[in-house]
Amino acid sequence: MTTVPPVGTQQPNTNNDTSKTNGPGVDYQTFLKLLVAQMKNQDPTQPMDATQQVTQLAQFSSVEQAVQTNTKLDQLLASSSLQQADGIIGRTVTSADGKISGVVESVRIYNDGMIATLKGGATLPITAGIVVS
Repeated sequence: MTTVPPVGTQQPNTNNDTSKTNGPGVDYQTFLKLLVAQMKNQDPTQPMDATQQVTQLAQFSSVEQAVQTNTKLDQLLASSSLQQADGIIGRTVTSADGKISGVVESVRIYNDGMIATLKGGATLPITAGIVVS
């Protein structure tokens, strides 16, 4: 059996650190730095309105929740991919065009999909249109 590479763009979050996300945009730490910098550099003669401060804290909370949601979704997708891979091992698959067919020996999972290795060494991407029997 082959080793399955990590699924998704993040490693499992084992230390409950939600401070980093992948992809474009502002992550949790950047948002914190911006908020602190803004508070440090505000005009002392015209401090931030309490309403504005509460609004920013609510935004901060929303960013934190979004990061946690993305982490949970990545874990759910990884679990789903593993279940799908397990479900086709030992079964016969046929490509959409019918040119490649065989019994699945192992499955490699990647960020953008799965590739089944068939008995005999042929490989088949698991995409829409394949037949599993």
